Amino acid sequence: MYYDRPDTSIRNTIRVYGEGTAYAVPDQAQLTLGVITENKDVSAAQKQNNEVMNQVIHGLMTMGIPSKDIQTSLYRIDPQYSYENGQQHLKGYQVNHQLQVTVRDISQTGAVINMAVSQGANSVSSIQFVVSSQDAFYNQALTLAVQNAQQKAMNIARDLGVTINRYPAKVTELPKSSRPGPVPFQGAMLAHAEPVPIQTGENEITAAIEAEFFYMP
Repeated sequence: MYYDRPDTSIRNTIRVYGEGTAYAVPDQAQLTLGVITENKDVSAAQKQNNEVMNQVIHGLMTMGIPSKDIQTSLYRIDPQYSYENGQQHLKGYQVNHQLQVTVRDISQTGAVINMAVSQGANSVSSIQFVVSSQDAFYNQALTLAVQNAQQKAMNIARDLGVTINRYPAKVTELPKSSRPGPVPFQGAMLAHAEPVPIQTGENEITAAIEAEFFYMP
């Protein structure tokens, strides 16, 4: 009879999940706005769309938004059909040109929307509020996640009656949580010239880790 020798390379570990959240007030807005035109003739639809869009872009730049913060996010030309007696008939074309606009002075968000609509924009599909210094707040959240994992491991060790190494032997950063999604914004709400009230709220920036701690019985 013989006995296996214990594998001294295997160490007792406690594995925990840590999470931390930092809160930040957004300081920028990203708008998706554009111009949609329709005409029986595709060239006429394009020409009309280009004319209106040039007015919108000029208005944005007049408000101090630089060209680098104005980017085309969609440009589509789609045929439009009608149906009569089960038959499909081409009735014209729709041109859809959408811009993504970054407003770095978040207090101007409502004014930018009003201006774009006054210049002919007839589509405002979303607003997303973002934090320019995202990494700084994420690092705060990461520190809280590590502290959370340490506290969990210490609590588990205390309940088990074992001695734990305070410092983790291994830490794995887990994928970041999704950033706040865009807020839907209906163009029909923009028919009035009254200022658009905008509420930014706060963004939650979350970090998560997995940590392993060695312990002694």
